[in-house]
Amino acid sequence: MLGLLTQQLQKSNPLAAEQVRDAVAGLIDETVAAETKADFLTALAQKGETVEEIASFARELREKSILPILDAATRAGEILDVCGTGGDHLNTFNISTTVALLVASSGVKVAKHGNRAVTSQSGSADVLEALGIKIDLSAEQAAKSLQQTGFAFFFAPRFHPAFKHLALARKLCAQRGQRTIFNLLGPLLNPARPTAQLVGVPRPELCEPMARVLQALGVRRGMVVSGRVPNAERATPNAENSESFLDEFSTLGETFLAEFYQERGLSCSSLALDNFPLQQTSLAHLAGADSKTNATIARSILSGEERGPKRDAVLLNASAALLVASKVKNFVEGWELALRLIQTGAAEKKLQELIQFQA
Repeated sequence: MLGLLTQQLQKSNPLAAEQVRDAVAGLIDETVAAETKADFLTALAQKGETVEEIASFARELREKSILPILDAATRAGEILDVCGTGGDHLNTFNISTTVALLVASSGVKVAKHGNRAVTSQSGSADVLEALGIKIDLSAEQAAKSLQQTGFAFFFAPRFHPAFKHLALARKLCAQRGQRTIFNLLGPLLNPARPTAQLVGVPRPELCEPMARVLQALGVRRGMVVSGRVPNAERATPNAENSESFLDEFSTLGETFLAEFYQERGLSCSSLALDNFPLQQTSLAHLAGADSKTNATIARSILSGEERGPKRDAVLLNASAALLVASKVKNFVEGWELALRLIQTGAAEKKLQELIQFQA
C-alpha cells in the first residue's frame, strides 16, 4: 500500500483522509521495510503536505497514543502547550520550556509535550531532567501532576509507543538530508489534547497552515509564530537566504504570527518590538549548550538572577503564552505579569514544587 501511495505522491496528487489512515498503518507496521517508509515520507515532503494531510496524519497518530484520563475540572478549563517544531538550527537555550514553567506559576495549567534533543544539544526532556523534574511519567502520574501542580510533562516516547517502528525510516530520511512530516507533527500530538497552543515554526510561510491544522484538530485558542533573525547575526550566514527565523518570538526582529480564538477567526500579522522594554541583544546572547548549561540558564531566569537578554526572550514568549491561555488581554499585560511572577518569587517556587512533586 505504501508503494502505491508513494507513486501517487510522486505525481503530485494529495492523499485523501482514508489514504492517510492506510499510510499510518503501513508506517507503524514493523514488517514494512524502513526504505519503503522513507521513500513514502520523502515523496510526501517533496510534494508538499497540505493542511488536510497534516491534520489527518495528526488525528490518526493521536488515536494510537496513550491518553491520560484528566479530572473534570482540569478538562473543563484551558490546558496550554508551548512547543516549537524545532528545526531552526540556531542553537538557542530552551526558551519554550522555560516559558512553560514560568506560565505554570501563573495558575495556567500547562501540559508540555516533548522529547529529547533531535536538532539541538538539549531538548525539553533533557533540560527538565537536568532541572530535577521527573519526565518519564505514566499517563496516570502525568494527569495527577497536571491536576495538583498545574504542570505535567508528556514524554513523547512514553505516550507514542507506535513511533518505535518509525525510527529507522526517519533516520534514513535524515541521512538523505530530507525533512519529513514528522518535523511538523510534534506539537500536534500532545496526548493531553490542549485547548490552547503556542507553536513555533522555523519558517513564516508555515504559520498560517499550521494554525489551520490546529483549528481542524479542535484547539480553541492558538498562535503559530516565526521570529526573524537578521542574517548578520548568524555565525555562519545563510547563503540562500538573507535572514533566518527562530521557532519562537524573536527579540532580534519582527515576529510573524497566525492566531485564532473562539471569539474570532484566524488572522495573520506581525509583531514589532516597539512596545517592549528590550535590552540590546544579539543571537549570541540567546545561545544555549548542553542540558546542564541550559538548566542553569532556566533556573537563573526563574529565580530572578538573570536579568539580561535571555530573560527578555522568555518574557516576550511568555507574554504570548499568557495571552493564548486567556490569562491576559494583550502582549504588554502578559509581559508585565510574567515579570511579576519572577520578581515575586512565584516562578522559582513553582520550579521547586515541581522538583519535589511525587506522582
